[in-house]
Amino acid sequence: MSEAQPQSHPEIREAVRRLCADFPGEYWQRLDRERIYPTEFVRTLTEAGFLSVLIPEQYGGSGLGLGAATAVLEEIHRSGCNGGACHAQMYTMGTLLKHGSEAQKQAYLPAIARGELRLQAFGVTEPTAGTDTTRIRTFAKRVGDKYIVNGQKIWISRAEHSDLMILLCRTTPREDCAKPSDGMSVLLVDMREAVGNGLTIRPVRTMLNHATTELFFDDLEVPAANLIGEEGKGFRYILSGMNAERILIASECIGDGRFFIDRAAAYAKDRSVFGRAIGENQGVQFPIARAYVQIAAAAEMVDKAARLFDAGADGGTEANMAKMLASEASWYAADMCIQTHGGFGFAEEYDIERKFRETRLYQVAPISTNLILSHVATHALGLPKSF
Repeated sequence: MSEAQPQSHPEIREAVRRLCADFPGEYWQRLDRERIYPTEFVRTLTEAGFLSVLIPEQYGGSGLGLGAATAVLEEIHRSGCNGGACHAQMYTMGTLLKHGSEAQKQAYLPAIARGELRLQAFGVTEPTAGTDTTRIRTFAKRVGDKYIVNGQKIWISRAEHSDLMILLCRTTPREDCAKPSDGMSVLLVDMREAVGNGLTIRPVRTMLNHATTELFFDDLEVPAANLIGEEGKGFRYILSGMNAERILIASECIGDGRFFIDRAAAYAKDRSVFGRAIGENQGVQFPIARAYVQIAAAAEMVDKAARLFDAGADGGTEANMAKMLASEASWYAADMCIQTHGGFGFAEEYDIERKFRETRLYQVAPISTNLILSHVATHALGLPKSF
């Protein structure tokens, strides 16, 4: 598929495409059927250095910006693979990098860069709080040189395949805080020690192979030395990580959209019905062209959001807009691709139905479209809050 304009980081993109060629549709189809984590794929990405592009060189990473990370994830998804199994390692470590102590960074970041440790679990969402993060109830009580954690988390992806987890919990009750966003803290939890010693992981089966779980904390002991930053300021610490998450997932949606457009355009050229290629029919052409236009426009917003993030600007609104535009464009492209393929779009061997299910997730996670619209209404337009 021709591009509207040259894409960033062409060398990285080409290297990712070569790597992904070794993980064809059959690999992902088997994993999807059996709900298996793509260990070999994640290991290969790690060994190639693609999951440590955001880690500074002094800690063993590439020291590149978010723009490079978006190029990696976009190409993974355009190739028909799925970065959801490991993308969190890119943005969760940002909380540690920006707000952790030097001792914490030295202890963990080099090992993460080498692939000896995985930091890809992000413990925020709770059953009774949803996207209203200020109402989380998981509580960490300071007792001497440790915290005692009790509570519950839901929709925590990759918890069974991570050595470390960034955990947001309350250390001061909400009612005792001047602002609802106060009184939350971030703990770095060593999953290897926690499981079976106060932490229980329960897998949640969903419509896609996303390795998501529910977590239960029962008097889990976490060393006080694992507190990231200052107690009570955890909410603001994770905000920048959330912006990175939205931009990176938006780039995955761009990759998904281009996957669907590539497949639909190729099929429309080759598939002949009534003695002519179906791509000759404007009823087939126009939806493919519309998907191309929408993905191209959304990609520009993703690039802008990544540039703002790398420049240290307050790009929260742009990050949200990028995620919304990209997720909606990819979903349109997915529906278009199914329609173009007809019955074959539902066949497992074509990979369309798998990617269709995967890209649908991103209008809900990590933030719903409605909450993005609420953010834009209040932050960009100055409208009163609706909640």
